[in-house]
Amino acid sequence: MSGYPVLLHTAIDAHDCRGLAEFYRELLGLHYRDGDEPPTDGSPDDASWLVLLDDAGDRVLTVQEKKDTTPPTWPSEQVPMQMHMDFKVPTADDLERHRERAETLGARLLHDRSSDDEEPLYVLADPAGHPFCLLVQQGRP
Repeated sequence: MSGYPVLLHTAIDAHDCRGLAEFYRELLGLHYRDGDEPPTDGSPDDASWLVLLDDAGDRVLTVQEKKDTTPPTWPSEQVPMQMHMDFKVPTADDLERHRERAETLGARLLHDRSSDDEEPLYVLADPAGHPFCLLVQQGRP
């Protein structure tokens, strides 16, 4: 045991808890914790806290319902972002593929820095308005 706290997951607020969980589940290839799957029997989906796991079964993200949240207006500071996530990809081709896929899933492009020689990236907003980056990490950790 290290003596330091260990990050369990990142929690994201959203008006539509299931909708945002589905976006990140699809974008990142995650799956729901047992019992958090969408109902299949026609019953209402009243989820207010959903946990997404990676293939090893580790928590990665949670989405919690927050009806009074206001989407950030990045790059404007009118409504500042409270957090953002960065996702790395290995190549520029992967960067383009994942940007297109994210947009197909409901993300919108906020900033294009894909031609940057040192660290090509896109800033996108998820369906709830939270900014996140897709980037090609080159050289430095």
